[in-house]
Amino acid sequence: MTDSDTITGLLVAALENTWAAIRSRHPDVPEVVLAIGSGSTGSSDLTLGHFAPHRWIRGEYELHELFVGGEGFQRGVVDVLGTLLHEAAHGIAVARGIKDTSRQGRWHNERYRVLGEELGLALTQHAKLGWSITAVPEPTREHYRDVLDELAFALVAYRRREPSRSEGRRSSNNGLAAACDCGRKIRVSRTALGVAPIYCGNCGAEFTAGDEPESGDSVPIEFMPLSSH
Repeated sequence: MTDSDTITGLLVAALENTWAAIRSRHPDVPEVVLAIGSGSTGSSDLTLGHFAPHRWIRGEYELHELFVGGEGFQRGVVDVLGTLLHEAAHGIAVARGIKDTSRQGRWHNERYRVLGEELGLALTQHAKLGWSITAVPEPTREHYRDVLDELAFALVAYRRREPSRSEGRRSSNNGLAAACDCGRKIRVSRTALGVAPIYCGNCGAEFTAGDEPESGDSVPIEFMPLSSH
């Protein structure tokens, strides 16, 4: 068995056991198909998890999906438990026919707050997302101490965020800055400069590009998630 097989198996088992522990305390939390993947897309948003109803088909039955973003594993076991409890509250909403979100599922309403608190979460309101900011208070941690220990053993790796969409993007609209020996400067495309030398009509020297970056150079930016959902 390779190291990657060991990591994958530990992660999946720990997450499934945590979900099972949540279901044992809250029977309305539905069965799910677990999916682990990327929660980042190169933007400022980070998806730590989502609950997607009726996404999987097993014969004549439909199953819900629990997605967990691998980037969130870096936040530690308590926050991972918080993500699963957060999604479990959405699962209860589906099971009970409660409309707990609006605005394409982004706004978490008062009904969601009640469900989240039923599962032992402490929720605060986000200006754009509603009752979405999730914390796991100490009494809830104690209820799940065994699965937290298992998660701590399993979370030995996390997924790196996707690079910012602007990272490495270069624009040649203004071209390269090139200078000759007498100090005259021109803007020229990299392609044109590479075809053949360009000489100054004043000093006769070749125009050469300096170290000035092209317009539009960008650097990676580390973004913070909007919330724990």
